[in-house]
Amino acid sequence: TSIETRKIIIDLKNKGKSLREIGEIVGRSHNTVKNIIDKYDEHQTLENLPGAGRPKILSSTDERAVVREVRENPTSSAVKISETMSETLARPVSASTIRRVLHRSGLHGRTPRRKPFISKVNQCKRMNYAKKYESEPPSFWENILYTDESKFEIFGTKKPPKIWRNKNEAFNDKNIIKTVKHGGGSVMVWGCMAASGVGNLVFIDSTMKEEDYLRILQDNVGPSVQKLGLPSNWIFQQDNDPKHTAKIVKEWLLYRTPKVIDHPPQSPDLNPIEHLWEHLDRQIRKRNISCKDDLKAVLLDEWSKISPDITKKLVESMPRRLVEVKKSK
Repeated sequence: TSIETRKIIIDLKNKGKSLREIGEIVGRSHNTVKNIIDKYDEHQTLENLPGAGRPKILSSTDERAVVREVRENPTSSAVKISETMSETLARPVSASTIRRVLHRSGLHGRTPRRKPFISKVNQCKRMNYAKKYESEPPSFWENILYTDESKFEIFGTKKPPKIWRNKNEAFNDKNIIKTVKHGGGSVMVWGCMAASGVGNLVFIDSTMKEEDYLRILQDNVGPSVQKLGLPSNWIFQQDNDPKHTAKIVKEWLLYRTPKVIDHPPQSPDLNPIEHLWEHLDRQIRKRNISCKDDLKAVLLDEWSKISPDITKKLVESMPRRLVEVKKSK
């Protein structure tokens, strides 16, 4: 309520008007009128009384400016903002004050998530892919042979479990995770899957060249398609690794596969076999593996145990993946 309105309220009260009459004249509630009159009778002032405690360093406008700065530039530090505000307001503003303002607005310091950089061109290709195939029926995705390569290490890179221990017992044998430089050896594999299950799993024992990749396709695509019971109009899928897009590979796919889906670059999230590799890695970590031969044997064993229920569930997620691509643009 403005000071002028408060003066009118006191003036009307002195003229004998009731609280209800005054409220109707100035457009204020009965309680508001009573509080203003009571405060005037007690303190003989219409001004706002000073609040308890130290006055706020930043006004509401200043606080909004702080929040706006962080919204526009999330990497801004509280220290830098406090220095800028101190210069602007010509009075000291601490970094703690800035943090309190941000916390009240629901903003807290967080470690930024890491994700691969995707160029504008590849963003457009991913969007076009999502728009092109979003209306395809479930049978379309079920007829695709998904292929990929992956590397598995003898000593995996998974996050170790927490342990309970006393102080100064960190290096007791039972309290440490034994590691080996470069993971103790690794195995590279090529594999394929469809909604109906997994196809062949092939070990790659040396650096794979385009001729090696072609040989893998020649030896394993046909048997895998037959094993998985794919129809005659099945579709081949692979990522955009240079070996995959080599001329000799393209020619073979042209004559040996009914159709190759145009998988967009930088899109492992649109190949459900990537999650199958994660599943396989979790399973082999439950086994004792001491050498590459053990690793190969365990990989083959766990690969053979993968249920069609798992692959079917992964393939059924494809429409949802396309929705997420479009939603995140």
